Amino acid sequence: MVAEPGGPEDQKPQSDEARSAFSQPAGVGRSASPSEEDHPTSEFALPAGLTPEPQGPGGASGTGSASGPGTGSGSGSDTIGSAFAPPRTYSARDSPAFTPAHGIPMIRLTKEAPWQDRMRTMLRMPVAERPAPEPVQKHDDAGPAVPRVLDLTLRIGELLLAGGEGAEDVEAAMFAVTRSYGLDRCEPTVTFTLLSISHQPSLVDDPVTASRTVRRRGTDYTRLAAVFRLIDDITTEEGEVSLEEAYRRLAEIRRNRHPYPGWVLTLAAGGLAGAASVLVGGGFVVFLIAALGAMLGDRLAWLCAGRGLPEFYQFVVAAMPPAALGVALTLTHWSDVRPSAVITGGLFALLPGRALVAGVQDGLTGYYITAAARLLEVMYFFIGIVAGVLLVLYGGLQLGAELNPEERLISHDRPWLQILASMLLSLAFAILLQQDRSTVLAVTLNGGVAWVIFGAMARTGHLSPVAATAVAAGLVGLFGQLFSRYRYTSSLPFITAAIGPLLPGSATYFGLLGIAQNELDRGLASLSTAVATAGAIAIGVNLGSEISRLFMRVPGAIGGANRRAAKRTRGF
Repeated sequence: MVAEPGGPEDQKPQSDEARSAFSQPAGVGRSASPSEEDHPTSEFALPAGLTPEPQGPGGASGTGSASGPGTGSGSGSDTIGSAFAPPRTYSARDSPAFTPAHGIPMIRLTKEAPWQDRMRTMLRMPVAERPAPEPVQKHDDAGPAVPRVLDLTLRIGELLLAGGEGAEDVEAAMFAVTRSYGLDRCEPTVTFTLLSISHQPSLVDDPVTASRTVRRRGTDYTRLAAVFRLIDDITTEEGEVSLEEAYRRLAEIRRNRHPYPGWVLTLAAGGLAGAASVLVGGGFVVFLIAALGAMLGDRLAWLCAGRGLPEFYQFVVAAMPPAALGVALTLTHWSDVRPSAVITGGLFALLPGRALVAGVQDGLTGYYITAAARLLEVMYFFIGIVAGVLLVLYGGLQLGAELNPEERLISHDRPWLQILASMLLSLAFAILLQQDRSTVLAVTLNGGVAWVIFGAMARTGHLSPVAATAVAAGLVGLFGQLFSRYRYTSSLPFITAAIGPLLPGSATYFGLLGIAQNELDRGLASLSTAVATAGAIAIGVNLGSEISRLFMRVPGAIGGANRRAAKRTRGF
């Protein structure tokens, strides 16, 4: 029997790879409709067979008949997409910002408050509650060049972080730049050596992330002030700063030379040490010897830096000449010269007060990784100072130097001379920090006020020196914030040099001397006093800065707190 052409006998059998094990055999049952898994649809798509009513120009239903298959919307089976995908007519540039159910707080992004306070308020808000940015700097209809804006932001943040600015202020500056150029949903992240920023245009777009590593640090508060002026111009509506202009000004800031040459810095280091020796009871001869030791240590540190030695060894070398001169004075038995004042003055020029204040400030504001790194840096510098001084003290003891740990530094019978010495110390410190000449007078007066408060409480009132140091540092932080808000710049140039007279130089010296003479109890007690004094300085400066903001008009939520703080778990 011959089979009919086209029958099942003429068909070639299909392989296992050509069909599914779960598909129905050919000719069995009627053709089934495609499954939903093969044709995914959105849960918001119209059901098959349902045609929506046509909409008029104003959004109302039309008056004509229903649309046919050719003119109406497609069925749900023809619509493939996600519930989170925006419609084809959606424009992120023209659409209104997302508003939570409970509303968003009103943030007044005006010039009434400095950009630091405005951006700090924005950073402490959740991302969903931040209002849409109002671009200050104009750009074309295509939108801002996202990679260039992020690169500019990272370069600005790098200069601020390398100059010693706190992590919170660096993030506020980066946030201010991105919002001024119209970038929404930006999240800057600052650590001790790494800067990163992420920009996500919307919930359905891929984020763009860029990072930059800070490898070199330098103290130049003139450059820091110039960067703050650039940020202030970028965030101001009066002047237009394009990306090209911002890059040009940033390059000029990088190329600018330091305002003071090297020999002026060496003289400033000597003046700082001499003024510190007068604060702890030294006379004119002690002033000259302490200044000479500090200048020798500064030149040796510059020589080590030129040879590529790390900063730890630079501090070791810089601490040795003042201690050596103090031991030499002890061996010569000069009755009118206090060797302890010479060594203490040299220590004042080396104590890392700037890094200490920045580290404690980062910890108090919630940046614990950066704070831990900064405090670890302070510990290494302090260990370097200890190693340099102890080497010289051990050598002096072997030579028969009679260093007296019971010696009391006379520092309360010459108030006017010590006030002048404290102002000279702050002036020399400001020059070492490469501050702008217009800020030197203010920081000098601020340092004199700090010493007056400390002397009135500790010397005249016989209160705890640690408590007196905390109060004096708090006033330094308060006045520094007021000066910075008046000048629309960073507060570091008005604070760091002013805390110089409060540094625990004498307590550090007597602690090291006790350890060198195997009197560990006395030495560790004195060193603990030095650590407590350093902590009081850092906490006082931060507390004074926070108190100053309580009296300022800071933009914030209506009917709520002006400045949100992080909620802590209180240990659980």
